[in-house]
Amino acid sequence: MNKYVKEFLHRGLMFGGFGPIVAAIIYLAVSYTDAEFFLTAKDYFTATVSVYILAFVHAGASVFNQVEHWSLPKSMLCHFSMLYVAYSICYIINSWIPFEPKVLLIFTAVFVGIYFAVWGIVYVAVRGTSKKLNEKLR
Repeated sequence: MNKYVKEFLHRGLMFGGFGPIVAAIIYLAVSYTDAEFFLTAKDYFTATVSVYILAFVHAGASVFNQVEHWSLPKSMLCHFSMLYVAYSICYIINSWIPFEPKVLLIFTAVFVGIYFAVWGIVYVAVRGTSKKLNEKLR
């Protein structure tokens, strides 16, 4: 098995469990703010499995940034695509967003904006840290 596939699965298994914990906290908070909030067993099951998958994919997809022979655009495209597909499917399956073209377009625009904002922040932070480390090495 490819070392990157193994690493993807390893990271996903290590961090996938955080998804259901986050979902439980969100559902608890919503239940305190909305007296009419309730979940069926099917809703709870679907949401729990979905957020596990989201956390698994999110953690595992970080391996794309470490494939040494890939260019930055290629690794970003793979990372972005995997996250976008996972989030889109989970959000639609759970009815967190309706399956309507206008809503999907808004979701896509927000997803792209947030994705590249986070990437920009990470890039600047890593570049700054690298610069400091290089200065210390000199």
